[in-house]
Amino acid sequence: MKTYRALIASVALSFALAPAWAKDPVKDPKSPTPAEKRAQLKSDVAAAIDRYKKADPGMDRFFKDSVGYVVFPNIDKAGFIVGGGHGDGEVYEKGKLIGTASVTMGTVGLQAGAQTFSQVVFFKDAAALERFKQNKFEFTANASAVAAKAGASTNADYRGGVAVFTRSEQGVMAEAAVGSQKFKYKPESGAAKK
Repeated sequence: MKTYRALIASVALSFALAPAWAKDPVKDPKSPTPAEKRAQLKSDVAAAIDRYKKADPGMDRFFKDSVGYVVFPNIDKAGFIVGGGHGDGEVYEKGKLIGTASVTMGTVGLQAGAQTFSQVVFFKDAAALERFKQNKFEFTANASAVAAKAGASTNADYRGGVAVFTRSEQGVMAEAAVGSQKFKYKPESGAAKK
């Protein structure tokens, strides 16, 4: 019975994540080059930061006061009972770009739909940022994020050295699920790696 459930979960996850894997860059001549993808990410991150600051001008204090932050402008998430998601972003330390990062998430529970959202993770101190840079950083089901809207940052504060803000970009996802987010950091070429 457990094997049967695992098989159903695997099939559901495959269908949930199929849109992310549908394009084959080898067969698709319209697929962007790595340089074009990087330029698009840079543009998307700048636009996301602008949207966050416009939605809640008070959030500017996090951008100014945090030791560093990572911005994921587009995290695509889908699921039906079993779900998953992925997104890429840029990492900043003291206002300077130091690398890129990816986030991968998995959830299980009552859920259905698909959505794209953005997420900013602010690091209060060097220790929290260093954990992230060493790929020793993960959110579990008990992590909480603040929805970015006017005045949301007023009472927001760091928990465990981080503050997290999210903003729905498109789509709808109904869920009562548990899961985790795993992050992978890659230093920008030429950036010092500690």
